[in-house]
Amino acid sequence: MEDKNIIQSQEYQFGKVVDIILKHRSRASKAVNEEVLLTAWNVGRYVSEKLKSEEWGSKVVSQLSEFIRSRHPDLKGYSRSSIYNMVMFYDEYSSEAFRNTVQQFFSNGIVQPKTAQLTEEVLVNANEIVQTTSGQLTVNNDEIVQPKTGQFMSLLNLTTLTNHVEILCRCHSQEERLFYILYAHKEHLVKRELQRCISNQTYATLLSNKSNISKGMLEIYPDAPIMFKDTLFVDFLGLPKKHSETKLRNGLIEHMKQFILELGKDFIFMDQEYRLNVGSSTYKADLLFFHRGLQALVAVELKKTKFHPKDLGQLEFYLEALDRDVKRSNENPSIGIILCPESDRVVVEYAMSRSMSPTMIAEYKRILIPQERMQEQLKEFCNFFMKEE
Repeated sequence: MEDKNIIQSQEYQFGKVVDIILKHRSRASKAVNEEVLLTAWNVGRYVSEKLKSEEWGSKVVSQLSEFIRSRHPDLKGYSRSSIYNMVMFYDEYSSEAFRNTVQQFFSNGIVQPKTAQLTEEVLVNANEIVQTTSGQLTVNNDEIVQPKTGQFMSLLNLTTLTNHVEILCRCHSQEERLFYILYAHKEHLVKRELQRCISNQTYATLLSNKSNISKGMLEIYPDAPIMFKDTLFVDFLGLPKKHSETKLRNGLIEHMKQFILELGKDFIFMDQEYRLNVGSSTYKADLLFFHRGLQALVAVELKKTKFHPKDLGQLEFYLEALDRDVKRSNENPSIGIILCPESDRVVVEYAMSRSMSPTMIAEYKRILIPQERMQEQLKEFCNFFMKEE
């Protein structure tokens, strides 16, 4: 017993060391990302000003790229297209339209942080660029004053330059761009994952007005409407129009990484056909997850047909069994999701209005549908984001 206690004590102490390492590694990674973004911002601003003043033509940008490649081969990432991406990064995010959108949802504190103030002097070849605490740039005798609409926002530090370029190229409304910056940060998305989230309209499916959530869910988990999608795209399964629940479940198990990205990265997969023993009978929940953010078990019931109110009774029974026999004392009430190919919105609303269990109905789509845009619920998501931070 004494040896076991010593081992447990060691593991705890070693875990603390690992926590310190990971904490500082995260800080270092953030610092590197901030410098990459500030570099892109300042390069983009300088080139943008030259292009707008017609002092430079498009050929000069190609010459600049070639100059960097030949004279400084150690400097990577400055091809002609990359430099134009930096110009786009600066032009779009320094615009009054984007600034106004951000200020609509956030206080000014997220706009100009200390880390974005330019305080150092930099010598570039024969041209001296003085960067002052006010953010002004002086190049030779020409002073480029950085206006309020051209300030670097700390918000931009929430994701990578690669992700920003993807967002700028594929999202056209300022609200949509703001959403994906926040969502990429919250879900720790890399470029490939972000591409899928944009393609499957996460903006629309997460922020849409929802009537598919039970009264009980809203009372226990008031943030549920902006944490759970009402539509999930399972195009990666290649499902035929007619398919069985078993084929759907097996496909999701086989492609669990993609399915987790659809659900949200806070979901941890626990088991399939999870056995629930009640009395002398055994029941099986199709998929069982644990949600880290909510600290709750999540049972997902799969249906191959349109939602029927009787499905809700079955799910509520499973949740009762989970809460009585599986849930730990430090965990919150279990959540249930019915995943079906279609549902009648009115029937769903009737079914949800009196359900005191934390349940919801979500639809799965076999293929992606045309892009939609949602704006009304973005304020809610921003408030939720700030609360989590």
